Amino acid sequence: MRALVVTAPGKAGSTAVTELPDPVPEPDEVVVRVTSCGLCGTDMHLLGGELPAAAYPLVPGHELTGEIVAVGAAVTGRAVGERVAVDPNMPCGACHYCRIGRGNLCEDYTAIGVTRAGGFAELVAVPARCCYVLPDSLSEAAAGLVEPLSCAVHGLGRLPRRPGEHYLIYGAGTMGLLMAALVRTAGAASVSVVDLNEDRLAFAGSFGVDAAVTSADQLGRTPGFEVVVDATGAVAAIEDGLGRVRRGGTFLQFGVADPARAASFSPYRVYHHEIDIIGSMAGHHSFQPAIDVLAGVWAPPSPSAPPR
Repeated sequence: MRALVVTAPGKAGSTAVTELPDPVPEPDEVVVRVTSCGLCGTDMHLLGGELPAAAYPLVPGHELTGEIVAVGAAVTGRAVGERVAVDPNMPCGACHYCRIGRGNLCEDYTAIGVTRAGGFAELVAVPARCCYVLPDSLSEAAAGLVEPLSCAVHGLGRLPRRPGEHYLIYGAGTMGLLMAALVRTAGAASVSVVDLNEDRLAFAGSFGVDAAVTSADQLGRTPGFEVVVDATGAVAAIEDGLGRVRRGGTFLQFGVADPARAASFSPYRVYHHEIDIIGSMAGHHSFQPAIDVLAGVWAPPSPSAPPR
């Protein structure tokens, strides 16, 4: 089979399409013929050597869908011919965080396309438990969004979700717009997006965005926003966003930042204004909800409190 292999991070000529042996499934695995695999910002971090967990040489690609073409001897509940989306995250199930139900924080992190061969190949072997059957009604283009949307669904679950609140999202890329679409369904009074890319801003309106601007100053919302979400990982955006959170509001760090960078903020303001700062890492029990969202059968959770 053909596959894209990264032999070493951050080196010219270290990435090439090559021939590899077809994978053979372990007893608990299936082999998937890849029909789509998205390119994520995480893949760019992987190419640059910014993911400590990454194991090289590596076939990247973790946003994958495809058709099962072989099943391992011990696999039940999955069958050849099924069309599936693959959850790349593989928590160990034994560490402290797995045992308290927070497997996305697993201390022995492994993931398809990061620590083991991923979807930038014609075929990939994956644990059967990672496969989620896709409804026939879901187009191939929509199916390719299951994995990134699962991260946004988890991020939404980390927020208070009070109806009637005003949201500000930094980043009008894939993740920012998926989050914008989700928070709109969760009862937001308004959703505004900030990005420096004019083409992205022009596209943002189709995701239920009320305003798409290059600077939050253009929004004129002097009290601030009840919820601010960073979907960029850029320190300048994070610092600006922290300053836009209204008293008693919430800041969600959703974007992947450079681990070597630090952001400045006022601890006194966090204390005095009772600002909640929350992180959201990958997906967590959110793959099936993401499929349901895309299939049009999902409803947002009940709000946790009345509007403020």
